[in-house]
Amino acid sequence: MGLGNIWKFPYIVGENGGGAFVLVYLGCILLIGIPVMMAEVVIGRRGRHSPGYAAKAVAQESGRRSWWQSAGWLGMLTGFLVLSFYTVIAGWALAYVFKSASGEFSGADSEGIAALLKGLQGSAAQLSLWHSVIIIATVAVVGNGIKHGLERSVRFMLPLMILLLVGIAIYVGVNGAFQQAFEFMFTPDFDKLSVNGVMIALGHAFFTLGLASGVVTMYGAYLPKETSIVQTSLWIAVADTLVALLAGLAIFPVVFGYGLTPSEGPGLIFVTLPLAFGAMPGGDIIGTVFFVMLVIAAFTSAIAMIESSVAFVGERLNLSRWPATIIAAAVLWLLGQLTIYSFAGADWAQLNWNIFGKDIDNLFLLIDFITANFLLPLGGLLLALLAGWAMKSSYSQDEMSTQPWIYSIWLLCLKYVAPVAIIVIFFQLIGIISLK
Repeated sequence: MGLGNIWKFPYIVGENGGGAFVLVYLGCILLIGIPVMMAEVVIGRRGRHSPGYAAKAVAQESGRRSWWQSAGWLGMLTGFLVLSFYTVIAGWALAYVFKSASGEFSGADSEGIAALLKGLQGSAAQLSLWHSVIIIATVAVVGNGIKHGLERSVRFMLPLMILLLVGIAIYVGVNGAFQQAFEFMFTPDFDKLSVNGVMIALGHAFFTLGLASGVVTMYGAYLPKETSIVQTSLWIAVADTLVALLAGLAIFPVVFGYGLTPSEGPGLIFVTLPLAFGAMPGGDIIGTVFFVMLVIAAFTSAIAMIESSVAFVGERLNLSRWPATIIAAAVLWLLGQLTIYSFAGADWAQLNWNIFGKDIDNLFLLIDFITANFLLPLGGLLLALLAGWAMKSSYSQDEMSTQPWIYSIWLLCLKYVAPVAIIVIFFQLIGIISLK
């Protein structure tokens, strides 16, 4: 549960017409996301290594060629690219904690709020500072290992994040346009949904669940043998989806209640919400709490997403935990500069591209578009084929350890439903086929 739920989900729902997009997204979670998640956990637990090596071990055990390891390496690369802009956006949230607490939103008009974000985005020095703080904090936690770093931090932070989100949702539900927000999110109008929107829904299902990014495979490698893969995956998917929907219900009542636009894009919560916080009673406190929650969400995801890279560096270079963490974080910090200078307006980071109808203006938008719409679904397709077709069923049955009918449904979705859906949606996006 992280920025995918609270930052990205509301703005892509706003950009793609609301209810129809939400319905397609939920279908993607159910029919594609959950089966692929189980497949990743199976591969990770069977292989007991970082993603690439785990995929290779699983393939070789089943007598398959070692090139199947590309599914793991692609996932790890994709997750690292996502994390390169993820930590920059987390830095925005951290900066906004202090902006809200100092009263910068109070009484500000739309031009003033837009100027705040523009001032932050336009300063490479400020963005690098906040980005560096997030990276350093991530190193401090991940360097301490799974038990003493990751588990201890998440055990405290995630319940706190959910409590803050519930509190904000209740507050804005009472004081904002809750009915209008509810209808926008749950009344489908398919005339507002494009093929590109369907691809975005699929990509976000992978993004928010951490699929095809090395995260799930890596934690599968740490999962005890006695833990149920089916129950664990279902709980993760349900909790993640509920948090995303709750985030929408916490944000859209404010957007509609104050006459703002839901299709603001990536700046939705950084432009529209501060304007609303500045106008509502106690807005400084509510705004500060909201952005603290957003930082927690981003940070807990960052420490999860970097884990596979840290494990890989440690395995590849035979390094202990701390050196491996520092090397992975240093490379991540450098990649983050692509996003930082995209927003700061550096000429070398600006583009004027159009990919399948999507305007790509800078390197950040390019990384976001490619990872969400190409690399994540492609990685998911390879993982589904590896677990569903290349891996011997006796091995996957052993790892799943569930009722035969549940295993059969999972295998059906993994071998046929997920691959066909991913291929059809992808081919529609690039114009090879056209379904009405």
